[in-house]
Amino acid sequence: MNCKIKTEIVMGFKIIDDRVYEKMKYLIKMLHEKSKNLVPKSAREGWLDNQDVTMLLDISPRTLQAYRDRGVIAYSQIGYKCYYKWEDVKSLIEKSKVENRKQLKTRGK
Repeated sequence: MNCKIKTEIVMGFKIIDDRVYEKMKYLIKMLHEKSKNLVPKSAREGWLDNQDVTMLLDISPRTLQAYRDRGVIAYSQIGYKCYYKWEDVKSLIEKSKVENRKQLKTRGK
């Protein structure tokens, strides 16, 4: 016996009163404000310091030093303080991306 199951996605409407709507708007705004704090303020301004980068990449300060020494990541230095462009950190992450094995197999065909 061969049975096919038909599924449909039905969009529904919900009616809410003004108080609930205003509360939801407020909560969404608060969530948006809190999400801004997930990225360090210095990153939003374009520059990161050692602490920001080590936290974002989940690496030790020594590993970050090795990245600088080997030229893996670009940086600027003022006195003893190093700064990194947010774009350079993002670029490092993109260059280090490991592709899914399925994607690699299909490319080889």
